[in-house]
Amino acid sequence: MSVSPLANSPIGLLVPVGGYDPRRGADYSASAYLPNRLPDDLALSGATHNAITRAMSKVARADQAMLQLPNPELLARLVIRQEAVSTSAIEGTYVQMEEVLRADFLASSEYSGDVAEVYNYVLAAEAAADWIREPRPISVHLLEHLQKQLVTGTASDGPQAGRVRDVQVFIGVPGGRVEDARFIPCPPGQRLRDGLLHWEAWINRPGDLPLLARLALGHYQFETLRPFNDGNGRLGRLVMLLQLIAAEELRLPSIALSPWLEANRREYQDHLYQVSVTGDFEPWIVFVCQAIEAQAVAAVRRVGKLVAIRNRMLEELKGHKAKGTPMEIARELIGYPMLTVNAMKDRHGVTYQAANTAVRRLVDLGYLRQFSEGNYDRVFVCDEVLEALVQAP
Repeated sequence: MSVSPLANSPIGLLVPVGGYDPRRGADYSASAYLPNRLPDDLALSGATHNAITRAMSKVARADQAMLQLPNPELLARLVIRQEAVSTSAIEGTYVQMEEVLRADFLASSEYSGDVAEVYNYVLAAEAAADWIREPRPISVHLLEHLQKQLVTGTASDGPQAGRVRDVQVFIGVPGGRVEDARFIPCPPGQRLRDGLLHWEAWINRPGDLPLLARLALGHYQFETLRPFNDGNGRLGRLVMLLQLIAAEELRLPSIALSPWLEANRREYQDHLYQVSVTGDFEPWIVFVCQAIEAQAVAAVRRVGKLVAIRNRMLEELKGHKAKGTPMEIARELIGYPMLTVNAMKDRHGVTYQAANTAVRRLVDLGYLRQFSEGNYDRVFVCDEVLEALVQAP
């Protein structure tokens, strides 16, 4: 690793690390970066305060837009799945939204490895949102539980799952020498544990910093410490959403940050690195505010688009003299754009025959399309809702 950019960091120090690299069959000797504790206050410029104010106003609008829905939880479940797809793509795991939605109707043994990894995020994020709304604090214990969920059944599953790492990790060395790594995070052991516990206390302690500055600083510190063998990026981005919910700026997980960060991945990674090099948090804070503002605006547009689709469908169905279960299924397509007859039978408390007749009616009218044959049930999809969800704002 070239140590020169980090050697003079004003907010951290380099510490020696060494060991044996089994990939190359050789010992290594390098330097790892140990960040200082986070500050409780920063002197922020007027431009940074303006960026924070703009983003917070958009967050408030997104929250209000969701709460105007009769069942906002329906759309929140889709937002979590959209976040799961993009946050995993940032880490190099690519799946389509259709695959994630279909996983609701499959046994875990039927998933591909990539789908299992993304669906694990869905389960972890839903559990985390419930935890925060109880309310309970963001904690190392929570993150250990979530990390274990993220890696269950994947290549990273094993003795380290759900535990703060006890081995050294490296960033940007696929097949290369450890000494040439772009970044080597904090060594395992007491320094890592102390840094993580301080991060936990800082995240939960009220301070003078504006909320979005706290999101940015907390995310930087977590990603710099990289406390787990795998899943740090996904967990760190989830924590930002949890902070918004804990502060009651969002009542539900209605904003997916990762689609914007995925589109700006290189800049995202460079900003994190430059904080360590320069000690200047402001460009990073502004970048995070840009992400939040853009995705909050996208959330409002998404709500409007999906509500318009639902209202038009319901009006058209009334014109077709539809009533009862077909109408109830159509009303909830903005939360369940992929479904099976059995799932609708259970959700709406009707017989299999009634649910099958309702689904067939919606297929005949063009609102649903059979997507695939399942081992236990046919899977149907509402293409219009799915397209509105995944298309760029």
